[in-house]
Amino acid sequence: MMRRGIGRRGPGLLGAAATTAVVVGTAGAVSNAQHNKAAAGQQQAAVDQQNAADAAAYRAQQEAAQQQAAIDAAVAAQLAAQAPAAAPAPAAAPAASAGDTIQQLKDLADLKAAGILTDEEFAAQKARILGG
Repeated sequence: MMRRGIGRRGPGLLGAAATTAVVVGTAGAVSNAQHNKAAAGQQQAAVDQQNAADAAAYRAQQEAAQQQAAIDAAVAAQLAAQAPAAAPAPAAAPAASAGDTIQQLKDLADLKAAGILTDEEFAAQKARILGG
């Protein structure tokens, strides 16, 4: 009678090495897949965060532009309201003294410098004040 496999138990050296290689390869593949999935998730989160920051900055710019437009409109309305009221201001009496004439000319020059009077209006009022 012959005995087969005396002292041998299990799959043998070659079988154990093959099994170990398969286990290690599978573990490596699973680890890489998990790492790649986590990296993709982090990258997507970073992109989402950047998009949210860009959207917030855009909204802030739009709000600032609207506020500036409102301020510009208010200033324009205020200047338009002041211009007609200021134009009749340099009305002088025909018998004004020399000191009054000089003051009127200074006031007229101030109105022109402020942009309230045009060159033509300035020249007409100056001629009227000087009596010419």
